[in-house]
Amino acid sequence: MKENVKSLPSVDQILNLESTTQLLLRYRRDYVTTAVRQVLQALRQELIQAAGTHDSAADGEPAAGIRGALVTRVEAMIALALGAREQASIHRVINATGVILHTGLGRAPLPAVAVAAVCDVAESYCNLELDLESGERGSRLVHIEPLICELSGGEAAVVVNNNAGAVLLMLSVLARGREVIISRGELVEIGGSFRIPDIIAASGATIREVGTTNRTHLRDFEGAISDKTGLILAVHPSNYKVEGFTSGVDLARLVELGKRYDVAVAYDLGGGALVDVSEWGLPSEPVVGQALATGVDVVSFSGDKVLGGPQAGIIVGRASRVEAMRTHPMMRALRCDKLILAALEATLKLYNRPAGEIAALHPVLRMLCESADLTRARADRLLSLFPQSVRVQLSAQVEASMAQAGSGALPLEQLPSWALSLVPDFCTVEVLGQRLRSAPVPIVGRIQKDRLLLDMRTVFDRDLETVASTIEAVVAVAGA
Repeated sequence: MKENVKSLPSVDQILNLESTTQLLLRYRRDYVTTAVRQVLQALRQELIQAAGTHDSAADGEPAAGIRGALVTRVEAMIALALGAREQASIHRVINATGVILHTGLGRAPLPAVAVAAVCDVAESYCNLELDLESGERGSRLVHIEPLICELSGGEAAVVVNNNAGAVLLMLSVLARGREVIISRGELVEIGGSFRIPDIIAASGATIREVGTTNRTHLRDFEGAISDKTGLILAVHPSNYKVEGFTSGVDLARLVELGKRYDVAVAYDLGGGALVDVSEWGLPSEPVVGQALATGVDVVSFSGDKVLGGPQAGIIVGRASRVEAMRTHPMMRALRCDKLILAALEATLKLYNRPAGEIAALHPVLRMLCESADLTRARADRLLSLFPQSVRVQLSAQVEASMAQAGSGALPLEQLPSWALSLVPDFCTVEVLGQRLRSAPVPIVGRIQKDRLLLDMRTVFDRDLETVASTIEAVVAVAGA
């Protein structure tokens, strides 16, 4: 008899099967029941579509009992569904896009010392807010504030959960109920629809735009200062650059203006580097210490961009300004937990090492600085792991590529790299990309000119065999 919707067993019939009884020993009944209902619904839709009509439920006669083949399939689908639920939703992915600080893929991979620090405090108790010498409760910021100040030259520092939170905290403390003066050319939007005007509004401050998109002068800022002014805000436009007939106001001149009128000046650096990355042959990025040297009141920057640590927003600057933020009620809502602080502390301590050693131990800096020749060697090695038949089916070859920092860091800088180019003969490149993303260890590449490129600047040596075996498995399934 042809299977139709009436052939499907009921939820109760499935729950009374021996295989399901075993599942009920491992999971809550409602948890299993939900999985059973979802599987039966999926099969119901499949049978309806196969029949070509939504009236297929009326065809045929209902089965007198549970039909063996269909029930076996239901059992297998339930086992797969529950197994999939057991897998972590957030898990390891191989980044072959060539974008080093890929927001969708978690931005900075942590240094090994930071991973070890997280594991140490994650599996046990720790002295997060306990002064071990006195036995009294302390501050969680004592573990990282001295490091930040030492590396940047700031007087005091606080850490919150991301840079958007840092900017929100700065504005709430320094300008709530007052005006924030900012150049129109710095009213930026970054990924995830984070807009500076929206953050200013959320802080309870009022935006006062000055200048034009391409040209802003010191006189524009000075003309906007009034008794309503709470803050002058400078924003580093990290993810774009306007070229041509442009002009802006140096941070040092804004600081001088702020001092003259007794108005605080804050600088949202965005990415933020603690050392001059030109030491590694890279274009200069704004350095936190250099910004503070201008006399600016506070600077905010991210922990998970060029700094290479966990997601965090760092504020550093004058002690009086920072202390007002430390004691603000919003600070508790934005504070970081022990895992973030442990990872950040370990990452910050790397910056006390010699430049060559930092790059070797710091995944982000290593990928930014790595020579194109090394990425070529990695691509050649990956290609050598493929059987000849797989190479042919994928038209696999090594070709030049361009990688990038990502997340607004070095926005105009293209990093010469090499990639493995794949053009399958058994499906489209879009389907191949989807199958690689669906693998047990997903591989995420990029499609360019009808080829799937796996850029080797962001693929670790330790992952090459996994990439090769995954691709070989995908080809084998396609040919089966």
